Amino acid sequence: MIKQKGKIIVVVGPSGAGKSTLLKKIRADFPELKESISCTTRPMRDGEKEGINYFYLTKEEFIQRRDKDSFLEWATVHSNLYGTSKEFVESSVIRGDSLLFDIDVQGADAVKKHFGRGASVIFVAPPSIEELKVRLIKRGTDSDEVIGVRLKNAQGELKRKDDYDYLVVNDDIDRAYDEIYKIISGVLVS
Repeated sequence: MIKQKGKIIVVVGPSGAGKSTLLKKIRADFPELKESISCTTRPMRDGEKEGINYFYLTKEEFIQRRDKDSFLEWATVHSNLYGTSKEFVESSVIRGDSLLFDIDVQGADAVKKHFGRGASVIFVAPPSIEELKVRLIKRGTDSDEVIGVRLKNAQGELKRKDDYDYLVVNDDIDRAYDEIYKIISGVLVS
């Protein structure tokens, strides 16, 4: 077990639960939280920077690191590989940096398994599947087919909502944020 000085805060929940809005507020109110920077095999986009947006790897480099168990978690997303470097996270928290993660349930499980009580996981849930469907439709960014996949995935993720350190039901964005603000403030001073 590493000697951890910094904190690890993970925000997890289904697509459409309001995570992006809540994370934007968290970043503004807690500038001391640094974002965990993932590794990816996807090409760098205009305006992105190495070590700021991602650590960009070739597929071969990524596979070598994966095979050496260098990632806390990894996944294939739209034909590209993404992973969280153990070395990056461990060196950050040893140095005293507190990290903010926006990852999926499997990633949250891996971080929790590796860091145990050193990682605080906040699950953000919608008030209901029906409300989640309304939100996804209102966003207007996905086809009916994609919405169906997101809803199916959400049902599986929601079965896990009580498995984490904190559960915040986003039935009202301001109330949910107040709750998350108190949680994070408490974690950072503990």
